[in-house]
Amino acid sequence: MAHLAVDAEQLEAQVRAIFKAWGLPAEQAEASARILVGADLAGIESHGVGLLTMYSEQIARGAVIPNAPITTAVERGAIAVLDGGGGFGHLVSLKAADLAAEKAAALGVGAVAVRNSHHFGAAGLYARHIAERGLLGFCTTAVWRPAIVPTDGREPMLGTNPIAFAAPAARNRPFLLDMATSTAAIGKMRVKLFAGQPVPEGWAFDEQGNWERDPTPALAAPKLSPLGGDEEHGGHKGYGLAAMVEILSTTLAGATFAPLRPAEQKTHGVGHFFLALAPDLFRPDGGFESDLDALLDALRGSAPLDEARPVQVAGDPEYRREAERRAKGIPLPSTLVERLREIASQAGAPFLLSDAGQEAIGSSPRSEAMN
Repeated sequence: MAHLAVDAEQLEAQVRAIFKAWGLPAEQAEASARILVGADLAGIESHGVGLLTMYSEQIARGAVIPNAPITTAVERGAIAVLDGGGGFGHLVSLKAADLAAEKAAALGVGAVAVRNSHHFGAAGLYARHIAERGLLGFCTTAVWRPAIVPTDGREPMLGTNPIAFAAPAARNRPFLLDMATSTAAIGKMRVKLFAGQPVPEGWAFDEQGNWERDPTPALAAPKLSPLGGDEEHGGHKGYGLAAMVEILSTTLAGATFAPLRPAEQKTHGVGHFFLALAPDLFRPDGGFESDLDALLDALRGSAPLDEARPVQVAGDPEYRREAERRAKGIPLPSTLVERLREIASQAGAPFLLSDAGQEAIGSSPRSEAMN
């Protein structure tokens, strides 16, 4: 399949124009576009601009309110709860991450929950946002529809419920873990669909409980395995992690648990959770960052199975891919480019991804990241 290399700024301008045409205020459109393109830059295509297909459908159904106000529901000391008003989750989540960071800088710890929100993109971008302020960042989110089938269960009950954690070092880029608690994120099914590829065995179940290989039904009615797969291979641990994320993101925030969402509730009521910790208050000697450098260097310097594939730490593939894509452009399948053209036309937004500035870069599938 042919791919086109698209400049990141050009792609962000295109996505921003679509969000504005959908009725998002400038600040929200800017945040949403930055988060989606940031995911594509890092190689997390499952959470990149391909999501506009899903977003357009949800706006049409009234499942998300484009110009929703963001309000503070609770604020006491080191904690707060923000209300997203039923709108997109990108801007409210950036605000929550910043608020958690501000509280941590003053108090050593900051914890902010978000309710009445929507899909917020790649969780790792928010944890990284906190780490780039010199703090440890932890982020979880619930999801608008159940997808993970509990161990020994038959029906999906939990979202893909990602966990993200980032920690700043002195010399190294921040350690950055971003992972779904399912074996694979739903968005990766969408990547397979755009690429015309089958779903790998072990990602999703069919109606009979066997492995689903066709991305179309896997997307239409997701039944994903928890991280680890079946119980013999540790799937009960992934199931437990997914439930933990739901408790932090939904129950603590006062958000909606998707299987119990009332039929009359149009918006999804998704919840998120953000935690920031100030290492200098835990380590007044200032040694956290240098000690983390030593830890990361030791991991990367450990003996590899294959000399051609050195040991990496979480975040390495994303940072490397981001540098490559800022220099050479973001690869988009031609089918996705055409879908973006349709979405822009339907929204009444200009189509900015002209052939100028794009070049064919081959037919290899787009890369996939950890979540």
